Parts: sequence; structure tokens; C-alpha cells
Amino acid sequence: MVKKQRNQKGKSFWHRIRFKYKLSFFNETTLEEVWSFHLSQLSAFMALALFAFFLIAVTSLIIIKTPIRNYLPGYLDVEVRKEIVQNALRADSLERMLSIQTLYLNNVAGILSGTLPIDSIKRIDSTARVDVSFEIPRTETEQDFVKTLEEEEKYNLTVLNPSAGVADGLFFYKPVNGLISANYEVDIRHYGVDIAAEPKESVLATLDGTVVFTGFDPNFGNVIQVQHKNGFLSIYKHNELILKQPGDHVAAGEAIALVGNTGKLSTGPHLHFELWYKGTPVDPEDYIVF
Repeated sequence: MVKKQRNQKGKSFWHRIRFKYKLSFFNETTLEEVWSFHLSQLSAFMALALFAFFLIAVTSLIIIKTPIRNYLPGYLDVEVRKEIVQNALRADSLERMLSIQTLYLNNVAGILSGTLPIDSIKRIDSTARVDVSFEIPRTETEQDFVKTLEEEEKYNLTVLNPSAGVADGLFFYKPVNGLISANYEVDIRHYGVDIAAEPKESVLATLDGTVVFTGFDPNFGNVIQVQHKNGFLSIYKHNELILKQPGDHVAAGEAIALVGNTGKLSTGPHLHFELWYKGTPVDPEDYIVF
């Protein structure tokens, strides 16, 4: 009996919410039915639920895609911090670029006015360079190791051999960026290497040294020679322009000339580079990685 009553109540509930009501609109003057539709409680509930879901979705989309999200508690703080960090990075980059541009313009102005050597334009990147004279502090372990090694090598007899380690402690700079078009060949009296490079590319001193010769040769064009320590002499031929004078001291990696195509033996823009040791030509590729 109880189960039957429950079934009747359940059927009565579903019948009630699914029962359709008719809503009509009449013309007040003619009493003509203008518009009508049928609606049940269940369909009304579903319509309201769909409308609520649509309203929530539209509201969420507006909040996410528009600046209204900045008014949410806690959101603005994260965005502000992010923008502050980004603006600080941009300001640092702009400040560095401004310093480089200022230094570049000062160099150009100095060259045009004649108060600054031409090769000083190489200093425009000085803000990004590391001081080569800076020595990294040694730890106590490193100091003990160096001291022990010095004591062990103090009586090493190899120092009596003048030919041992002629290039020890020397770092040879590549004189110019380019590709080797001709190698060192003693048989045909080609005592250096030919490096094909862009016209007016900077020619760099391979080691610290002193300029001992600059001049023009009919076959080799504009030539510059630099004397280095330990008996090394470097020669640079076929240059477009010589930037140094005899007696000038140059640092390793410093511009001393510009790549050219001068001289009868030149077949295109390139640098003929020779390296001599105590009056004898040596293969530059044994000392420099091109």
C-alpha cells in the first residue's frame, strides 16, 4: 500500500512538472489571439539553467579577455610585478645600447675631427669586453698546487733547450675572418697563407708587438710587418690601407690594416699572412686555427 502511494506521488510529480501550460497574448480591442506558446515547469527550468550557463560563460569570457580582470582581488598585483620586471629589463637594455651608441658617435666625431686614430673605432664594443689584465683570485688549494709545481719544475733541464716550446704561453689571434684559399708551400716559395676575406675587413695583429715596417711593394701592395717577442715576426700583404706607422706598439687583436686587393700578385680581396721565427718562415697553420 505504501509502495503504491509512493509510485502515485512519483507519477504525480513528473506529471505535474511536465504538464504544459498555455500562455496567450490577446488584442485588447478585438480579443484576437496574437501570440501564444506552451510551457511546462520542466522546460522552464531547463531554459533558465541554459540562460544562467550562457550568462556565466559570457561573463567569464569578458573578465578574461578585457581589462576588467584587473579589478579582481590579487590579480593586479601579479600583473604589476610582471610589468615592473619587464620594464626594468627593457630599461637596462636601452641604457646599455645608449652607452654603446654614445661611444660610437664620440669615436666617429673624433675621427672626423682628426683627434682620434682611425683604428680606435674598435673601442665601440669596449662596454662588453672583459679587462684582459684582470686576474681571477686563486683559492688556497690553487696557490698550494702552483707552489708545489714551481718547486718541482725549478730544476727542469728542458729550459736549457732554446727550441723547446717556442710558442709556450703565446696565443695567436686569427689575423682576419675568412677562408684559406692557398696554403703554406715552401717548394713554390709561398711562405704564408692566403685568406680570402671581405674588402676592407679589419686585419688584426696576431700577437703583441711593434710595427717595424710599412710600405708599398709593386707585387704585394701595401705591406705591414710586426715584430713580436720570442723571435716571431708577422707579415701582412695586399692591404687596402695601413693603419699603423713604424714604431707603433700594437696589442694582440688590434686592427692594423684593412683587407684589400693591391699588388700585381693579388687575384682578389684577400690577406697574405706570413709568420717567421728567428729569420725562418714557419707554417701559420701550426700556430693558428683559421
